[in-house]
Amino acid sequence: MRAWIQRSLWDVVPRDQRDSVEAFRRRQVVAAIVVLVGAVVLGWSLRLEPGGNTFYVAAVVLAGVWAAGAFLSGRLHLGRIAGDGEVFIRPILAPIMLGLLLVGVFVLGSLVVREIEPLADYVSSVLAYADEGSLTVLAAITFVNGIAEELFFRGAMYAAIPRHPVLWTTLAYVVATLATGNVMLGFAAIVLGVVCGLERRASGGVLAPILTHITWSLSMLFLLPLLF
Repeated sequence: MRAWIQRSLWDVVPRDQRDSVEAFRRRQVVAAIVVLVGAVVLGWSLRLEPGGNTFYVAAVVLAGVWAAGAFLSGRLHLGRIAGDGEVFIRPILAPIMLGLLLVGVFVLGSLVVREIEPLADYVSSVLAYADEGSLTVLAAITFVNGIAEELFFRGAMYAAIPRHPVLWTTLAYVVATLATGNVMLGFAAIVLGVVCGLERRASGGVLAPILTHITWSLSMLFLLPLLF
C-alpha cells in the first residue's frame, strides 16, 4: 500500500510538457475568467430549489463552464505513473483505490459530524438535493461535474500556475466551492483538492485526479444519506 500511495501522490514521473510563453499566458487568462464564472454558477445552483428542473440545468451549465475553460486553455495530458520495473502506466487502479480510501476517511468523519448540529445541518442541506430530486439524474450530474472540475482545476488551472500549483489550485477550488455558502463543502474541497493536486503533480496529467474525484463523489452521494 505504501508503494502505490507514494507512486500516486509523491514520485514525479519524467515528462516533457512545456508551453510556449503565449500558450502559458492564454492558460492564465482563461483560468482567471473561468474560475470566477464557475464560482458564480456554483453558488447559484446550490441556492435553487432541490429537485427542481432549474437546478439540473444549472448543474449542467456548471459542468460546461469547467470543461469549456479546460479545453479553451490549451492541450491537456492524461498522465502516467511508475509501474513495476522501469515502465510507466496510465493511472487507473491506484487513483480508484485512493478515492475509496478517502471515502472511508469521510465516512468516519461523518459519524462525528452528525453529532454536531450546526455542521450536520450544512451536510443535510446538500443532501436535500438527493432526497428531493432524481438520484439517477443526480448521479449522472455528479459524474460529469467531477470530470469537468478536474479537467479545469487540475488541468487548465494547474498548468497556468508557475509555482506551487498544488497549493494555489486547491485554494481556488476551495474559494469557488465556498461560493455555495456551505463550510462543509469547503472542507471537503480542501481534502479533495490537495489529494487530486498531488496526483496531478506526480502523474503529470488529469486521469488520476478524475478517477479519484468521481470515485469519491459518487460513493459519498450514495453513502451520506444513510448516515444523516
